[in-house]
Parts: sequence; C-alpha cells; structure tokens
Amino acid sequence: MKQKFDTLDVRTKGPGLYDVTNAAERFVGEAGVANGLLTCFVRHTSASLLVQENADPDVLKDLEDFMRRIVPRDPKLYRHTTEGPDDMPAHIRSALTQTSLSIPVRDGKWLLGTWQGLYLFEHRDAPHSRQIALHIIGE
Repeated sequence: MKQKFDTLDVRTKGPGLYDVTNAAERFVGEAGVANGLLTCFVRHTSASLLVQENADPDVLKDLEDFMRRIVPRDPKLYRHTTEGPDDMPAHIRSALTQTSLSIPVRDGKWLLGTWQGLYLFEHRDAPHSRQIALHIIGE
C-alpha cells in the first residue's frame, strides 16, 4: 500500500469558485498510485470544496448567486458578527457544502467525469490564502 500527502495553497480574491483541478490531477499523476482513493480536505471553516461542471462558467456564477440568495449577509440575522458581516454566512455556506471529498483513482487517473472539475469555494469577501490537504492511498 502506498500513500502520499501534499497541500495546495490557493490564493482567493473574494467569493467564488476557484478551479484547482489541474493541480490536484498533477498530484495524482505524480503519486505513483495506480488504484486507490484521493481525499481532498479544505483546512478552513469559511471555505469549502465542490466537484462541479467545468465547461460553462455561468454554472459557477449561478452557484455563487444562489448562495447569496439563500445565505444573506445581513448582520441582523446572526449572533456571530465580530469578524464582519460575511463571516457567519461563510460558516453556513461551508456547512451546506463540503469540506472533504473522496475521488476514486483507477489506472493512475482520478475518475472525475468529462465535465467535472474540482473547486475551492471561497465564501469570504476579502482575499485569503487557503490550504487544501491532499492524501492519496492505494496500490
């Protein structure tokens, strides 16, 4: 059994989806694991991970617009407001999405579909430096 770890550092510029597909795919290719499982984990409580369509950028814009509608940045709605009006909504967005993903690996390639990509979903308004822990295990 082989395993390998790495960390992706992602610099964000505010809310939205940031494509990390190529970096994660490169990690899988260099890991030397033919068949196994890739785990991706974002090390933050105000950002998340998504596997989403990577063909039409309108999908990503619509997802951000949808999140703004269902999780408003209205400080009157939340107790936790000391870190700004975007912080508690960011925590709720993370709770509604995912902080960890598992993607199967076969024949040395991860099994994302043709129109799928891996994205960091930034939920805060200010730029941040985010970390995604990658772990692959298999043979």
